[in-house]
Amino acid sequence: MKDAEARALLRDLFDAALAAARPATCLAPYIEELQPPKGRTIVIGAGKASAAMAKAVDDRWPHALEGLVVTRYGYGEACRRIEIVEAAHPVPDEKGRAAAGRILERVKGHTPDDLVLCLISGGASALLALPAPGLTLADKQEVNRALLKSGANIVEMNTVRKHLSAIKGGRLAIAAQPARVLSWLISDVPNDDPGVIGSGPTVPDRTTFADALAVLAKYRIEAPASVRALLENGAAGRVEETPKPGDRRLARIENIVVATPQRSLEAAAAIARKRGIEAVVLGDNLEGEAREMGAQHARKAIEHARRTDKPTVILSGGETTVTVRGKGRGGRNVEFLLGEAIEANGALGIWGLAADTDGVDGAEEIAGGIFGPESLARARAMGRDPKAMLDDNDGHSFFEMLGDSIVTGPTRTNVNDFRATLIDVP
Repeated sequence: MKDAEARALLRDLFDAALAAARPATCLAPYIEELQPPKGRTIVIGAGKASAAMAKAVDDRWPHALEGLVVTRYGYGEACRRIEIVEAAHPVPDEKGRAAAGRILERVKGHTPDDLVLCLISGGASALLALPAPGLTLADKQEVNRALLKSGANIVEMNTVRKHLSAIKGGRLAIAAQPARVLSWLISDVPNDDPGVIGSGPTVPDRTTFADALAVLAKYRIEAPASVRALLENGAAGRVEETPKPGDRRLARIENIVVATPQRSLEAAAAIARKRGIEAVVLGDNLEGEAREMGAQHARKAIEHARRTDKPTVILSGGETTVTVRGKGRGGRNVEFLLGEAIEANGALGIWGLAADTDGVDGAEEIAGGIFGPESLARARAMGRDPKAMLDDNDGHSFFEMLGDSIVTGPTRTNVNDFRATLIDVP
């Protein structure tokens, strides 16, 4: 297989994964089946896909509705009946805080005949940023930045976020009572746990204040005094916990996951098989340090190449972590990919792609990148040391200088990371 052909195939697989998670597609059957309530329909939501989800509802729902959702800057959609607010991600800003406060007020004061339709996707944890009493937005921003650099996984990060929030961890659903609350979720987390997606604003919370303190201790995060005081008071029982499973106040809550990373991987695998490429799906919940996971994928590819003469693509999803030690332009997907490229070490017939399905890897407006057998040699010919760039967490600079960044623009969906390694040994 020629280099250009291999790269085009990998990009086609990524595009198929994105298409499978488009809100207009995955929400359509749920909208058609939903019966209108006797009372009002209030649509609220948050996340990188929330505006596109809102547009799907606005376009297809023939009955009266009103609403407000908050999404990332650049991810908005034009809706007729639902207000769209854009705010900052991954570190929250004042627009996100204000929108979260308005959403909380919007769900209050309804009757059992009313429906609160909640649209949640990845990114909601930062976008729905309403500090718990006693905390400021600056407190949450400081903790968020520290968590993002720490190497904590998404479950750990959201454990902390829930307990610093006035709206997450089931609190939004409590505020909406006695209305019926129906949540449609697009999953960007391993194992599709509704309580982790967007920090579960409408989901009973299994974690505790003590768990949040343990996360800070594990990663040696020095939180502001106000944050530590809140968590310690909560762990001592002096602050009310998040609502737990079995809480009677959540009896009229329903949470449905409408799009998952696994479905996107299966869509990519189907495209590969139609083209005569064997597809091996490792799973949608792989976690670990990004560069180490990349090296593991490279070793799998090299070993597979020794055992078969069939062209094969290895697919995986999940959310790796990056412990930031350098000063480069990081991102977990490019960190994974550079680690994979270095371990593959120019092996013939091996190409790799890794990208975030939301179109943003780390803080860059770049989804990810792609490498081939010549990538390391090309970088060295430019006078750059791939290993040194990896040590500096500078994956984006590496792939950008080669012209191998993947730039999608806003995808308006989010089913986590997509990784594909193609093996076509001559």
